[in-house]
Amino acid sequence: MTIQTDVVIVGAGPCGLFQVFELGLLGLKAHIVDALEHAGGQCAELYPDKPIYDIPAIPMCNAIELVDRLKEQIAPFDPTYHLDEQVTELAVLDEERFFVKTSKGTEFETRAVVIAGGVGSFQPMPLRVKGIEDFIDRQVFYRVKDPSQHHGKDLLVLGGGDSAFDWVNELAPHARSITMVHRSDKFRAAPASVDKMRQFEAEGRVKFMIGNCVDFTADSGDLNTLHVRHPDESITDLDIDHALVFFGLSPKLGPIAEWGVELEKNQIPTDTERFETNVPGIYAIGDIATYPGKKKLILSGFHEAALAAFAIKARLNPDEKVHLQYTTTSPIMHERLGVAAS
Repeated sequence: MTIQTDVVIVGAGPCGLFQVFELGLLGLKAHIVDALEHAGGQCAELYPDKPIYDIPAIPMCNAIELVDRLKEQIAPFDPTYHLDEQVTELAVLDEERFFVKTSKGTEFETRAVVIAGGVGSFQPMPLRVKGIEDFIDRQVFYRVKDPSQHHGKDLLVLGGGDSAFDWVNELAPHARSITMVHRSDKFRAAPASVDKMRQFEAEGRVKFMIGNCVDFTADSGDLNTLHVRHPDESITDLDIDHALVFFGLSPKLGPIAEWGVELEKNQIPTDTERFETNVPGIYAIGDIATYPGKKKLILSGFHEAALAAFAIKARLNPDEKVHLQYTTTSPIMHERLGVAAS
């Protein structure tokens, strides 16, 4: 049975969630689709405990806290989530309607589409050691979902970016031992994070090596030793319980590339008034949207969501003037939010 709705939002990250709020204030109903099994997008999936400091009026929160607050904020608009579903088809029916279908066969007839899917789906860059895939999510991890799982273990952390340093510094006080390996002593991380790792190194809590993992040994189905080759071709055998791999992420647009929207280096060009794509009625916000001066900040995505909502309202109601109303004083806003007028 085809679902009729005002807007389908592709992506349940922070920007996609806030899009529900801005649409709801204008009286528009939204369904939100995401390939992940839970709302929150890639920041919640990959960095759930990483602190965020640049959300207005929230001095600090982590990704999960931000997502929980956004879900609470949009609850009055009763959004419908379609999680663990990927949008596989998007077609223009006519000037006012689109057909959307997901990987689970859910079908929509919608009057507008907002693509808020980050830069497509991100896949971690793999550790290219033959046979290592047999140990993924058992002893080799590309993301940390439960930090306590690694407490009291002999850990190897691979990588030289922010994620590698964040988790070295987070886990150093709790691991039995922790060794960090990177291909050089040139890093892509915040200097303060590097300094903190060096302090742990000075205290004997962290050992740093330059090199690359080239092989491993396993016993009775368990990974027990990883072999690190250094620039001088010498080999160090590291006895470990878990290896955490942070080589970065590879964006994959997937079906988005087939929807007829213009692409520019895996991003979608938009204007800065409506955040509309080259296809009228399809909008893009968040990291996947690009325009002159674009800054990839959650804050910027919230701004884009607000203007996109007004543009969608105007498009769906061309004979109705869209007034800017303030949530502080507007009775209509209070009614839609379900709050008592003061």
